[in-house]
Amino acid sequence: MTEQSIRRLHQPLDPALQTGELHPVLQQVYANRGVHSVDEVNYHLERLLTPDGLKGIADAVSLLVEALQQQHKILVVGDFDADGATSTAVCLRALKMLGHSNMDYLVPNRFDFGYGLTPELVAVAVQGKPDLIITVDNGIASNAGVAAAQAAGIRVLVTDHHLAADELPSADAIVNPNQPGCDFPAKSTAGVGVIFYVMLAFRKALREQGWFNPQRPQPNLGQLLDLVALGTVADVVPLETNNRILVNQGLKRIRSGQACAGIRALLQVAGREPAYVVATDLGFTAGPRLNAAGRLEDMSIGIECLLTDDDSRALQLATELDQLNANRKLLESDMQDQALVIMQQLLQELGEGNLPHAICLFHPEWHQGVIGILASRIREKYNRPVVIFAPADNGEIKGSARSIKGFHIRDAMDVVDKQHPELITKFGGHAMASGLSMPAENFIAFAEAMNQVAKDWLDEDMLTGVIETDGELMAQDMNLELAEALRLAGPWGQHFHEPRFDGEFEVVEYRIVGEKHLKLRLRMVDADEVLDAIAFNASEERLLAADGYIRAAYRLDVNRYRNQCTAQLVIDYFEPV
Repeated sequence: MTEQSIRRLHQPLDPALQTGELHPVLQQVYANRGVHSVDEVNYHLERLLTPDGLKGIADAVSLLVEALQQQHKILVVGDFDADGATSTAVCLRALKMLGHSNMDYLVPNRFDFGYGLTPELVAVAVQGKPDLIITVDNGIASNAGVAAAQAAGIRVLVTDHHLAADELPSADAIVNPNQPGCDFPAKSTAGVGVIFYVMLAFRKALREQGWFNPQRPQPNLGQLLDLVALGTVADVVPLETNNRILVNQGLKRIRSGQACAGIRALLQVAGREPAYVVATDLGFTAGPRLNAAGRLEDMSIGIECLLTDDDSRALQLATELDQLNANRKLLESDMQDQALVIMQQLLQELGEGNLPHAICLFHPEWHQGVIGILASRIREKYNRPVVIFAPADNGEIKGSARSIKGFHIRDAMDVVDKQHPELITKFGGHAMASGLSMPAENFIAFAEAMNQVAKDWLDEDMLTGVIETDGELMAQDMNLELAEALRLAGPWGQHFHEPRFDGEFEVVEYRIVGEKHLKLRLRMVDADEVLDAIAFNASEERLLAADGYIRAAYRLDVNRYRNQCTAQLVIDYFEPV
C-alpha cells in the first residue's frame, strides 16, 4: 500500500469572502477550493451559462426543429452508464415536453456491441426506420457508425462531452464542449448537461418561432434538473461553477419532493430520505444502482426506471437495480481479492517499493462490467494510474482505466497508440477515466508501454498518497450546527472536495460494526468532550498499533438515526500519533 501523508491547505482569504453570511470555517474551506467571493457560491439559475457558446448548437437546433415540425422518427442512442441513462431520459422527456411524439431509444449492451454508435448498432437501429439519430454521452469517436447511419439515409446529431480524436465524425451536427473550436467555457459539462443545453436552445428557437400558445404552453425544462444532477455527479466530472449550479438546482428539486418517480425510488431502496439528500448520496447510492444495470445486464432497466411516471413501476425497477447492485458488490469483492493476490505476487517479484508507475492487470475470469470499479479500488490503494482488463470477444480484451491527479490517462493512451500503433484497437475517454480494447496477446507490451509513459510523466511526489485537509477544527466547532452547514454548503464532488479536517485524538473506546467498520468514541487532545466517529473499511490491527492515540483526517457530518440528529466524525484516514 502506498505511504500516505496529511497535508493541510490554507489559501489566503479574499476580503470578499470574509462576510458574516459564512461561518469562519466555511470561509476557509471555500478559499482552499479557489473561491474568492460569495458570488461564486451563488447557485441561482440565472447564473447558469447559456447554450450560445456551444459550437454546433445552431445546426443541432435546425435538425430538431425540422424533426418536430415533420414529426420525423427520432432515435436516441445512449450509453450504458448513469450519465448515458440520465442523458437518454432527459432527451426523451424534453422532446415529449416540447411536443414530439415519434421517438424511441436504443442503448448498446456493452457485451454485444461495445461503446458508442458502432456500425453493428446502426444495423439494429435501421430496423426501426429512424429519420434522425441523436447520440447522448457518446458519438464523438463514432466515425464509422455515423458514416453507416448516413449511408442508410439517417441524419445524425452527436451530443457528447468526451475528448475528440484527430478526426471528427461526419455528423450533420456535433455539440460537444470539448470538440476543437468550441469556446463554451464549462469544459467539464457531463453528457447529461450537454443534451440539457441542446434542449434549452431547442426550446428558445421554438419560442422565437411562435410554437407555443395557450393550447401548447412552453414547458419548464427545469423539471429535468434532478436527472441532470444525478448524471453529473455519477459521472464524476469536475464540479466547476456551472456544474455546481446544475447539481444544486437538481438537489433542490429532489429535497422538495419534485424528483421524478425513478429517482425517488432509487433513493428509497437505498434508504435515503429525499429531504436530506446531498450530492454524495447521488454519487454513492443512486448512481451505483443505476450503473449496475449497464455493468451486469442491460441499461434499459435503468432508463425505464427514469422514464416512468408510475411510482409502483419505478419502485419495481429500482428494486431490480438494487439487487443487481448487490450482485455487483459480490462480484467486485471476488475480483478485488484476486487482484490483490496478483499485486502481492508482483511485489514479491519486483521487491517492496518497486511498484510500476502504471499498474496494468488482467485475469481471464474477470467481468467486463466491473473492471472500472476494480480499477478505482486498486488506484485508491496504490495511488497509481491503473488499467484493468477482462476478456472480450474474438481474442480481444477490454480495459478500463482510472488515473491519479496530474496524469491525463486518455492522453497517455494517445501517446502509447502513436508510439506503438499496432497495440490498441480503439480507445477513448478523458483525464481521469478511459477505456480501450486490444488483442489479448498485446497485454504485456501495452503494460510496458503505459508504464514507460507514466515513468516519464510522474515524479515521486505525485506517487505519494497525500490526504489534503482544511486544517484543524476547534472543540467549539465540533457541533451539529456546523455539520449541517458544511453538508449543505456544496454540492461537493470531484475537484470541489467535501470539507475534510484533521486532528489528534485519544481513542476512548471502539467496536467493530458491519464486520469491517470501526465505530469509535474519541476525545480531542487537550479537550474534554467525547465525540462519536466511524471509520469505514478500517483495520482494527492498525488501530491497536496506534496504542490509544491517533491523528485522523475526517469529515464532520450529520448522523441521522431514529429521527435523532447528531454530529459525527467520518474518518477517512488515521495513523499513530
